[in-house]
Amino acid sequence: MATAEQIKALVRFHSSEQPEQFFTVALQIAAHEARKGHIGLAHDIRDIIDKAREQQNKKILPFSTDLEHLIITTEPTQRLPVLVQSDGMKERIQRILREYRQKDKLEKYGLSHRRKILLVGPPGTGKTLTASILASELNLPLYTILLDKLVTKYMGETSAKLRLIFDTIPQRRGVYFFDEFDAIGGERSLDNDVGEMRRVLNSFLQLIERDDSQSLIVAATNNPKILDQALFRRFDDILAYQLPDDAQVLRLLHNRLASFSPKAPSLQRILPLAHSLSHAEITQACDDAIKEAILNDQTSVTIDQLERMLSERRAVYNR
Repeated sequence: MATAEQIKALVRFHSSEQPEQFFTVALQIAAHEARKGHIGLAHDIRDIIDKAREQQNKKILPFSTDLEHLIITTEPTQRLPVLVQSDGMKERIQRILREYRQKDKLEKYGLSHRRKILLVGPPGTGKTLTASILASELNLPLYTILLDKLVTKYMGETSAKLRLIFDTIPQRRGVYFFDEFDAIGGERSLDNDVGEMRRVLNSFLQLIERDDSQSLIVAATNNPKILDQALFRRFDDILAYQLPDDAQVLRLLHNRLASFSPKAPSLQRILPLAHSLSHAEITQACDDAIKEAILNDQTSVTIDQLERMLSERRAVYNR
């Protein structure tokens, strides 16, 4: 039987609408019953939890009329292994996930988990994918803020929309993703800045400072140098992305080409062509080579095809 503490925890988490904590305690009860030899009961509890989680993930309600044009809702499925990054970067993402999953343990000591994350780095290096992975790993919906719809020319309207979003964040748990964040986070002292955008940035600084919800707030920018310095201390963690090194390029090629990978161990030959290309550009070059191989009735991509597709990507930017 469940212990008194476990029963109290179940009631507490159910009444406070904390489903993940509720599921965690229920699984602890299932494990306890399994150790006592009640295998059938433990199996039934796990089945109930799995079905409840599936139903929970399906219950993503639409936003109100005021917000539906500002936010795109998705249910990502990508997991951390698909991200090709350094071991250090993956460890930092794992730390964010671990702290979120064990936030109750931290709260007992007066500490809070990382939940306001800034992603910086060149385009195509995995920032958007990281936001999707965080949502997927934590079984949360991904809410992408459309900054082109958020920012308007009318005085006060952008700040009002921003407040509306931050009012929603504690009410609807998820990963809130502000891509191209420099659109509202630019340095307030820039000569080409206007008073309205300074007010928007001030509003964001105040809103994110006050937010203590259970949602994750993730912002991404390709231009960290133009961000206002006051922003950096508002985030719990800052992850800096880089273009892939040779080892990551090889992993990208092997992962993306899969069964179409060249038989000869000659991928090393094309590494110089991948220098200065992003993860996304290398992935697209692989897809282009695979499509050509399929249309030519080939069973694998040739090195010449890969070289040509990578060269085309480099030529676009005169690299």
